[in-house]
Amino acid sequence: MTTFSESQAEFPGAEGPYATTEADPGDVGAVRTQYAPEHDGDPDPGEIVWTWVPYEERDGRGKDRPVLVVAREEAGTLLAVQLTSKRHDGGDWLAIGAGPWDREGRDSWVVLDRVLRVHDRGMRREACALDRGRFNLVVNRLRELYGWA
Repeated sequence: MTTFSESQAEFPGAEGPYATTEADPGDVGAVRTQYAPEHDGDPDPGEIVWTWVPYEERDGRGKDRPVLVVAREEAGTLLAVQLTSKRHDGGDWLAIGAGPWDREGRDSWVVLDRVLRVHDRGMRREACALDRGRFNLVVNRLRELYGWA
C-alpha cells in the first residue's frame, strides 16, 4: 500500500471535493444498505474498492487501501468500512476471510467502528464484489451497532 510520502494527486479521494472522509455512523441519517454490485467501474454497495483513507490521527496523512461499500446516500456519496489484513478478534472488527482484493491472499477484517464517506470520483479502482453472504454479515453487524435499516 502507498503512503502519504508519494504525491496525493495520484490518489483519488486524497483531497479536494472528492476526498474520502470519516462519517459519524450515528449521525448519517437514514441508511439503507442494499447489495447491488455492478462491475462497471463505479463503486456500488457490495463492492470492495480502493481509495485514499486518512489515518485516524487526522494529521493529513493516509494511505491507499481497500474499503467495502455498504450503502449509497441520497446525496450520491457512499458509506464504506475499511479493510485490514492485520488480525483482530472480536470487538469492532469482523473477519471476512480472503478474496481477490488482496494480491497476497491474506485474510481480512472489516473495521466496524470507522465509517467512511466515499465519492464515485474519489476511488482509484474497483477491486471486486464481496459475496452476498459476507456482505450481509457486515451490514447486519452495522445495523446492530448503529440502528441502520
